[in-house]
Amino acid sequence: MRNKIFPLILIVILSLVGCSNQNLNLTNELDRIKIGIMLSDVGLGDQSFSDSAFYGLIKARDELNILFDYRELSDSTTYEQGLTELVEAGNDIVVGLGFMVQEDIEKVAAKFPKQKFVLIDSISELENITSITFKEDEGSYLAGIAAALATKTKKIGFIGGADVPLIHKFVEGFTQGAKAIKPETEVLVQYAGDFGNDKLGRSIAAEMIEQEADVLYAAAGFTGVGVLKEAELNGVLAIGVDSDQYFYAEKAVMTSMLKNVDVALYQVIAEYVQNGEFPKGHVQLGLKENGVGLSPIRVVPFNMQQIKTIDDYKEKIVSGKITVN
Repeated sequence: MRNKIFPLILIVILSLVGCSNQNLNLTNELDRIKIGIMLSDVGLGDQSFSDSAFYGLIKARDELNILFDYRELSDSTTYEQGLTELVEAGNDIVVGLGFMVQEDIEKVAAKFPKQKFVLIDSISELENITSITFKEDEGSYLAGIAAALATKTKKIGFIGGADVPLIHKFVEGFTQGAKAIKPETEVLVQYAGDFGNDKLGRSIAAEMIEQEADVLYAAAGFTGVGVLKEAELNGVLAIGVDSDQYFYAEKAVMTSMLKNVDVALYQVIAEYVQNGEFPKGHVQLGLKENGVGLSPIRVVPFNMQQIKTIDDYKEKIVSGKITVN
């Protein structure tokens, strides 16, 4: 009888331990910070803006032990619907990625005044929305210097995803930087009106190459990837955007204007997880704050003096000796 009772007691004990572990895991999960993000219009796989933000969340998950969820725009999901779902799912912070999300995130934020929101790439006046923007013109200024140093035809091209103020910052900085090195530089400018069409990007790039532009800079999401590939096909140079895009066209991409969305997002989450602090109002990140910058120079054989030229201009912007506008 005693021998029969002992295994029974052991089973009960093991069951209780298992239940205890399950409860512990549940408690740990409930204690973890949860982040929800509504991605920009192209979503994952844009090889640019959305992917960069996603990398920041993955890093926060791995290093800060957060949980995260995301929504993408689709035929059945609007920005407003996706943001609302993320709030109702119990996320501590809900992020809206891209200027095109602003109207909808403000609608949702008004309905949930106690919820913490982050809007990236635009500025909101609502108290429960923290706005994070970047000084794209500063990073693009350095891209313009690199382009002017590399061009042989003194014609360079810019392809924007949309004709809007945000994208104007890219082209204005790019033009200002190029002309600081070679005032006679001609900058061809065209707006695609689409961030998700690589074939359109290739077509616009081909037109500019036909006009003798030999360095192309695209701020156009996945449309810009088409620009890079067309540049490579035609033996001219290209400049990527948002993330280091060298690996999409290794014979063409001389550098990329880094817009460190992943760094910015990670830093906001880290501050909240580690110190319980959450920034309010408007946070703007430029060269000084490591919000923007250039990836390593590749493909073109720049000498030490040319590299120093780029570094010197960077220091002048950081120190305030040069104002980009």
